[in-house]
Amino acid sequence: MSTKFMIIDGSSLVHRAFYALPILSTAGGIYTNAVYGFTTMLLKLLENVKPDAVAVAFDKSRITFRNEFYQAYKAHRQATPSELAEQFSYVRRLVEAFGIKVLEEAGYEADDIIGTVACQAEQHGFDVLIVTGDKDALQLVKPGVQVMLTRKGITDLEVFNPETFFAKYGITPKQFIDMKGLMGDPSDNIPGVAGIGEKTALKLLQQFGDMEAVLQHLDQVSGKKLQETLANSVEIALLSKKLATIVCDMPLAFEAESYKFQPDMAKLQELFILLEFQSLIPRLTGLTAGKTIPALEEHSLPTAQIAVSAEDLAEIRKSLRTDSCLAVFPVVSGAVPALTVDGMAVSCQGQAVYVPADSACWDGILSLLADSSVAKMTHDGKQLLNSCRQMGAPCRHLAFDTIIAAYLIEPSATDYSLNVLSHQYLSQMANVTAGDSQSSDFAVWAARTIEALYPVFRQRLESAGLFSLFADIEVPLVDILSAMETGGITVDTEHLKTINRDLSAKIEKLLAAIYAISGEQFNVNSTKQLGALLFDKLQLPVIKKTKTGYSTDAEVLDKLLGRHPVIEYLLNYRMLTKLKSTYLDGMGILVNSLTGRIHTTFNQTVTTTGRLSSSEPNLQNIPVRTEEGRRIRELFIPGRDWNLILSADYSQIELRVLAHMSDDANLIDAFRQNQDIHTRTASEVFGVSMAEVTPPMRSKAKAVNFGIVYGISDYGLSRDIGVARKEAALYIESYFSRYPGVKKYMEQSVAMAKEQGYVSTLFGRRRYLPDINNSNFSLRSFAERTAMNTPIQGTAADIIKKAMVDVYALMQERRLKSRMLVQVHDELLFEVTEEEKDEVASLVKQAMEQTVELSVPLLVDVNTGENWAAAK
Repeated sequence: MSTKFMIIDGSSLVHRAFYALPILSTAGGIYTNAVYGFTTMLLKLLENVKPDAVAVAFDKSRITFRNEFYQAYKAHRQATPSELAEQFSYVRRLVEAFGIKVLEEAGYEADDIIGTVACQAEQHGFDVLIVTGDKDALQLVKPGVQVMLTRKGITDLEVFNPETFFAKYGITPKQFIDMKGLMGDPSDNIPGVAGIGEKTALKLLQQFGDMEAVLQHLDQVSGKKLQETLANSVEIALLSKKLATIVCDMPLAFEAESYKFQPDMAKLQELFILLEFQSLIPRLTGLTAGKTIPALEEHSLPTAQIAVSAEDLAEIRKSLRTDSCLAVFPVVSGAVPALTVDGMAVSCQGQAVYVPADSACWDGILSLLADSSVAKMTHDGKQLLNSCRQMGAPCRHLAFDTIIAAYLIEPSATDYSLNVLSHQYLSQMANVTAGDSQSSDFAVWAARTIEALYPVFRQRLESAGLFSLFADIEVPLVDILSAMETGGITVDTEHLKTINRDLSAKIEKLLAAIYAISGEQFNVNSTKQLGALLFDKLQLPVIKKTKTGYSTDAEVLDKLLGRHPVIEYLLNYRMLTKLKSTYLDGMGILVNSLTGRIHTTFNQTVTTTGRLSSSEPNLQNIPVRTEEGRRIRELFIPGRDWNLILSADYSQIELRVLAHMSDDANLIDAFRQNQDIHTRTASEVFGVSMAEVTPPMRSKAKAVNFGIVYGISDYGLSRDIGVARKEAALYIESYFSRYPGVKKYMEQSVAMAKEQGYVSTLFGRRRYLPDINNSNFSLRSFAERTAMNTPIQGTAADIIKKAMVDVYALMQERRLKSRMLVQVHDELLFEVTEEEKDEVASLVKQAMEQTVELSVPLLVDVNTGENWAAAK
């Protein structure tokens, strides 16, 4: 039986995992997407390969011996993103906890370590498997050494041995070095011979054997031009081959015993919990014989007491006091507006039961929920309220929501699940599997956990000055969002089909124009084919390269705008196809067949600034100023029992908040006089009267106004308004000289963040900035910009949330039929009846403008129309 030795290219796989997965982080702010992706790959490899010996190699530094004879080697590589850089230490800790030897050596690359250890292991009788995302390792393939290559993402793998390699390339693995030398490698900045690609390189090697033979027999090379190119590139070709050659004889001692796979299960579980990889813990079992996961019996789910009669609720009712809360956790299936409630667990003062929806005491639960004298606490109150609305049963006096509390305490976290919160704040963790969340046992554990979290969260909210924000804005908002989700918004499906047809025709015309201008047909959605057109055929300047070739992302196309007519068509094509797929194709699927409405989900615990977001569909990203965006808004119409759509939109709320928070006299004066703020700013910055301000001047001033809110740099402003960086710097300098209060406020915000580690909104909402004192310039600069803009953005978000609470309460009090539909940034949308139109318009405008008192007036624009677009 063979002995298996697996060598993993840690640097390569961690990078692949980082870019394959969205950014993830723990409740404590640890970035984890690269660690998670790497860990899942490692677990899969260990399960499938079952190696006897394992090693993971990492690059130790960017400078290696190759830079000594070619300084430009990998010189163009972008700096590692900070979100990735900090994850390497956790990857190393995990690898060590797995009992896997970590290899890294100054002056060498991970490839060299892998090549050396692979040769040593093969000589010691091991069957070697190299796992990497880097094709360079294919030169190491030989009898006894295979290479497993990640081709796409982290799951698509291809294994090469000498036979499969030859079948694919028609050369030997050793000749792969010659191929790289001839064609070069842009990702490593290996020059190669200009004009030689993979096809030509393979043809030459199949004819002559190796690079040296090619260069020695140039007269036999077909094609005069190719002969000349090779003759003029002898030195660069040999240099490129040298750069591409993996070292296989590093001075590394080989002790087979040191590579033995010996996982430490206790350390692994500890790290998995720290990194919130609880779902991966069961996969640790059985990695090696005799190794088991430390028991979690003390945190196993309790067996639920099932209530079947009214008497079973008696103890719960007895335990309810005037100062106590009833913890409630529903078990549901489906989604709004077809939510099914299977049962509920309730807990109070240590008494907990589960009540199935079909039990005799179900009415008793519903009466408890409807009783406004009984305060309720839950986790994800919107789910509870949606459940009650679905049943047509009221749920009154929601007093505490643990998911909202956790969000306010740790706004940058990404996982607010009860199991994570229980571990983080109660030092407990339930042994939960995916199916448990629908069980009565889990529901009872959840209700008890909510009760246990309540005093912990309440104390933290109060000590951080967050309880008023929590109790007066965020918790009341839960009921409003539930009403908006279950109510939904009507979509004109016939008009949707018309717009979709129109947009499809427009896209086809753009595609035809792109083909005509470029002189050929190609797959516009293919990065490779588009890159070939732009940079090889049209010879446009290369802005950015990736490991797989030319980049054609939005940033690249924006920078190429004006250099060739096809760029504008490509940008328009991308915009329209995105709108079509996201809103037209996607929206039709989301219209509920029973209600004729879209029931979007409003997310209250996602953004770090406090803004709401929405999904399925995302109503926040419909373009505001384009014709296409206006037509998409035409689709949203009043429902059958209503007549009009009413839109109420705050006017320049972030700039008004800036005026208040900075206490800048000039800015305050402009708003108090109800002047056009962008014209006033242009007048101040350019030193002319307001009457002399031209449209281009106002446009630039507008960019400065909004740029200042986001801590824009001279580089960012120059890019946005198309002027030289020096000119942009002058605009910013002039702005601050005319609005000194704003500059002082910005400086004070950064200073306060450096001192206390966070910034706050006017309502006390916090955003923690762990990088504010970081020695890394880019990390620190980003944190400083965040310190400047978060209080403004967050305060604006708090204001419209409070306005929603105020408006909703007044509409409920007056028993109006009209209702709130959607919140998008600074705008509220309602469907109203003709009879209530004027009353609602007056009520909404007054409530929104008076929801908070600032040093400048809040202004709200209110309009009505037959659809959303007409109400703008």
